[in-house]
Amino acid sequence: MTQPDLNLTAPAELTGEQERLRAELRARGEELRACRGRLMEAIYAERRRFERDLHDGAQQRLVSVAMSLALLEAKLPSDPNAAKPIAREAQSAMAEALEELRELSQGIHPAVLRERGLGAALDDLADRVALPAHVDVSIDERPCPAVEAAAYFVVSEALTNAVKHSHAHDVTIAVWRENGLLSVEVSDDGIGGAAPGGGSGLRGLANRVEALEGTLVISSPPGRGTRLRAELRCA
Repeated sequence: MTQPDLNLTAPAELTGEQERLRAELRARGEELRACRGRLMEAIYAERRRFERDLHDGAQQRLVSVAMSLALLEAKLPSDPNAAKPIAREAQSAMAEALEELRELSQGIHPAVLRERGLGAALDDLADRVALPAHVDVSIDERPCPAVEAAAYFVVSEALTNAVKHSHAHDVTIAVWRENGLLSVEVSDDGIGGAAPGGGSGLRGLANRVEALEGTLVISSPPGRGTRLRAELRCA
């Protein structure tokens, strides 16, 4: 009598497949927790930067305005002529405080980005930076808000560093979309030597990009300029 052909290896194979799936789920869970941690670190770093900029800039100017107004009030009855330069000083300090507040609000989430998209927002950044900046944005549709904001802040931080540290004469901004990735590249002709891990701004930027499962690479050989490139997944 012929015995039935029993597949004795099937349970072992099934157990192995289950273990593989469990390992994948554990790894995915650890990756998500790491992404959340990087995102929270980036959020806290930006909040600290905002608080520092607000305290050192607009807040101090507004305190100066308040003191000038108090002095103006004291001078007006007895010496109107002496009050005039105080009034001009207060007006100038108020204008500077308003400009700094406008720049801070742009750093939180610029209205032009929300209303008109990445291309218009980067054009606005290029117009306001203190060196010639050329923008080339080649995307057929807007990415999701989180990716769009990350791309904007990549460019914003790169431009800030170029102005402060690179001694560059020219900077180029390029954005394009290919194979489900949004690529953002900012390059300058400055002195180079930027450290990829240096500065809280770059660290916060890397955390923001990595939290979206993207990559951030900085190339900055001494004497040969700096190139910062981010790749963000759109789909």
